[in-house]
Amino acid sequence: MTEIPAGAPCWIDLMTSDPAKAKEFYTALFGWTYEVGDEEKYGGYTTAFKDGKSVAGLMQSDQDDAGYPDMWSTYLRVGDIDATVAAATAAGGVTYMAPMDVPEQGKMAMLGDPGGASVGVWEFGGHTGFQAHAVDGAASWHELWTKDYPGALKFYQDVFGWKTAVMSDTAEFKYSTVGEGQDAVAGVLDATNDLPGHLPSTWQVYFQVADADASVATALSLGATVIQAAEDTPFGRLAGLTDPTGAMFKIIQPPAR
Repeated sequence: MTEIPAGAPCWIDLMTSDPAKAKEFYTALFGWTYEVGDEEKYGGYTTAFKDGKSVAGLMQSDQDDAGYPDMWSTYLRVGDIDATVAAATAAGGVTYMAPMDVPEQGKMAMLGDPGGASVGVWEFGGHTGFQAHAVDGAASWHELWTKDYPGALKFYQDVFGWKTAVMSDTAEFKYSTVGEGQDAVAGVLDATNDLPGHLPSTWQVYFQVADADASVATALSLGATVIQAAEDTPFGRLAGLTDPTGAMFKIIQPPAR
């Protein structure tokens, strides 16, 4: 991979109520292997690898957080995490987790944007993000579904320095990309009409697969649920799923070259 630019997605991790079940599921679906971190230093944080390259993290959810859903989180790269959190607060965001040092790896924090979506921030140390991205079995796209489209764009532009490009601006489909064309690193969708009233804005992770229909069948056999049936789009064949404990994610099969 080329170096991940500031403001771009640099890492994902799964907060799960059942790490053993999650590891079994994603191994069967994506071919992942794992390395469990030191319990005292890293709380047993598990790193997932695809063909020997790091692609994601998994962590046991806090038992005190009963009632919170299992979920995938996206982290954006920042150069100065304290300045970023201060800027986010000034721009109307909230701090869910204040900046903390991860020994020898970097610094992390969790924020909430003004639309209610949670997003992680990561300041590089020894951990410099994905070692594999946009290959089969790894994340390939990151997308913010927001109920406050203009507010979200301004927030991320102000806090993370995003340069956005409008891809569509119709009443039915408002969408911008972070960067443009082949250089785009993420997308922002006006999800006002897509998210039910009780669901907050959210970041969504797309994992690349070689065969979307086969992957859906495999996922179903492992206890997943389909929340968006596989369909062809200009960007590939995609589907939306929840894993066996309810964490949402998407898969995408790139168009034939």
